[in-house]
Amino acid sequence: MKILKFGGTSVGSAQRMREVAELIHASHLQRRIVVLSAMSGTTNALVEIGQLLYAGDATTATARIEALRQRYHEVARELLPDAAVAGQAIQNLDQHFDTLLGLTAAPLSADGERVILAQGELLSTLLVHRYVTQVLGRPAVLLPALDFMRLDVDEEPDAPAIRELLAATLAPHAAQELFITQGYICRSAQGSVDNLKRGGSDYSASLIGAAVGAEEIQIWTDIDGLHNNDPRVVQGTYPIRELSFDEAAELAYFGAKILHPSSILPAAKHGIPVRLLNTMQPEAPGTIISSQTGAEAIKAVAAKDGITAINVKSSRMLLAHGFLRSLFEIFERYRTSIDMITTSEVAVSLTIDDATRLPQILEELRRFGSVVVDENQSIICLVGNLEQDAHGSANRAFAALKDIPVRMISYGGSPNNISILVSTHDKTRALQALNAGLFQR
Repeated sequence: MKILKFGGTSVGSAQRMREVAELIHASHLQRRIVVLSAMSGTTNALVEIGQLLYAGDATTATARIEALRQRYHEVARELLPDAAVAGQAIQNLDQHFDTLLGLTAAPLSADGERVILAQGELLSTLLVHRYVTQVLGRPAVLLPALDFMRLDVDEEPDAPAIRELLAATLAPHAAQELFITQGYICRSAQGSVDNLKRGGSDYSASLIGAAVGAEEIQIWTDIDGLHNNDPRVVQGTYPIRELSFDEAAELAYFGAKILHPSSILPAAKHGIPVRLLNTMQPEAPGTIISSQTGAEAIKAVAAKDGITAINVKSSRMLLAHGFLRSLFEIFERYRTSIDMITTSEVAVSLTIDDATRLPQILEELRRFGSVVVDENQSIICLVGNLEQDAHGSANRAFAALKDIPVRMISYGGSPNNISILVSTHDKTRALQALNAGLFQR
């Protein structure tokens, strides 16, 4: 069994859906579950509809729903050339848009908002399944993700329940080879419509792969794998052919947009390789993420913006038992994660990426001593197999940054990561300098 997940741009038009249908029927693929995101732009439109309803503007929300309905009608007619087949599909699509319209009649609840957000994946899978079965004439089973994707009481994926429910859902179709289902959406522990939030459809694919013991999970996007640097600001980047799960998680957490850090955790736990592929260039080898790691010391660089650095200086810290615990408890109380931390005898510097509760945190920190805050910072993450850094890659990285003001360095806490804090103003220059110093020969 293989799992193939296609993102929003991969199913963003009738032509893209036709291309995806051909990919999922490639002869070398056997039994497979295809996980689809919503068509590109749909989720943003649904979020806007929800915001309008929260604001009490049902009139504008209704207009947005009707505009989205017309877009899907057009895609259905283009995708399904037979008028009768297209007409039936449009009737099915309209059931989802009628659900949306039904939510405009009363103040929107949190449950109603989650129902709104679920419609995108339900719409895209309906169209692709209809094309595969009615136009190509190939057998495929549409598996409703709401039948087997579950959260537990802590709003985390309930892996045992997913495994049991998915097995029961697949059981009547033992002879079938192709299944199509929705990414992102699920049910809560109470049975209401919900979603996976972090990682979205990639997370769905990884959870499904773990549940069925898949041999491989493929994540199809519009880029040919995970690149060694940010191609938006650095010229001459290239896709990395192999990464370990730990390396990929570090890159995803620190800014690599192609992958969410949560999304590969189930695959990593079960040792299932994850392959990142390009829908627009299916012949490209992409990136394979597995339990194996290569010999390269530093394989890639990523950057994470929106960082706030906090320095706490206190003479009471010297040899003070429990000081760090008291410090961390403040961030715990305000549910704020720490990304980097460095210490000296009298000071602690750390970073956070969520400043929502910063005023309350600072008020408590000032009880320990003087506090200095630097906003608009970026963490640059250098990822690789640093346990085998026998060629001085770390030294080359630091040499490349000789003209860049560095605020903090975290090195040694992980065998896969060096984290460097710089001003966001210097981020692009730092990425370019690292690219020249590490990857160009």
